[in-house]
Amino acid sequence: MDRPVRLEELQTPALLVDGDLLDANLRTMADALPGPRLRPHVKAHKCTTLARLQAEVGHRGFTCATIREMEGLAAVGLGDDLLLANEVLDARRLASLDARVTVAVDSAETVDAAADAGLREVLIDVNVGLPRCGCAPERAGSLADRARSRGLGVRGVMGYEGHAVGIADRGERERLTAESMEKLAAAHADVGGEIVSAGGTGTYDCNTLATEIQAGSYVLMDTAYAALDLPFHLALSVLATIVSVADGYAVADCGLKALGMDHGKPSIDDAEVWFCSDEHVTFAPQRPRRVGERVRVWPSHVDPTVAYHTCMQVVSGERVVETWPVDLRGW
Repeated sequence: MDRPVRLEELQTPALLVDGDLLDANLRTMADALPGPRLRPHVKAHKCTTLARLQAEVGHRGFTCATIREMEGLAAVGLGDDLLLANEVLDARRLASLDARVTVAVDSAETVDAAADAGLREVLIDVNVGLPRCGCAPERAGSLADRARSRGLGVRGVMGYEGHAVGIADRGERERLTAESMEKLAAAHADVGGEIVSAGGTGTYDCNTLATEIQAGSYVLMDTAYAALDLPFHLALSVLATIVSVADGYAVADCGLKALGMDHGKPSIDDAEVWFCSDEHVTFAPQRPRRVGERVRVWPSHVDPTVAYHTCMQVVSGERVVETWPVDLRGW
């Protein structure tokens, strides 16, 4: 039998997942949004092993951001119902998947691309307030007509209230969500179909219109979402080694190339993080630290953090119990 690996033996920076907290997050969400009420977004973890755990608690439909994620899930038998919640203009690779494939469309061009690729089903993507993809709500009906005229089945609508999911004040978060969903409901009335797909971790429990929620970060969590007082635990961290100590600060080997920084600086317990550079995090500890000590760095945005790493180490206490490849990286 192989000797268990201890955290102190890992090469750093190393992506860590607390197995017990991960399990608790899975159970909490399964209780709140059972079965098809949740369509987990795999962009948050990009790991088929973790996706299989989500399927085992009843969440067998998945949201994807890339063709690579769609292909990877289908290849391991998790293709019951895959949604590419992203516009693509070359969808030919999707037509050959052993899976139920639905793609988001928001223009005549993306409708035609789906039809020309031989796909069968789409959702009309609606702009509900976040200036990203999505057609204007009043155009959704005519776009659905075009899709049907091209032989595509229109399953319904989707819209992401991404401008609301991170609002700290719950009342304001609920107000913005309701405002967004009014737009999506109007579009759905014109489009038809059984699906209204929306939401994220920050609005999973206050979006009452959507038939399914596309939450992803809940399973691993990050400090940005933790600030919202959600019932999910910080299960993911990056293990780093202190490589330099000076008067009043220390430096560890976990920087911009190991952390998603778009939501702000990471955190280190009992320390103030000053800044990150390419390979380093500089922080002011509350107690003396020494070169060679290990610290856990808590990222502010889980999705891009995971995508920087090739594997995640599942840990229990100070032991590594499993290593999972981040096998859905890439496009």
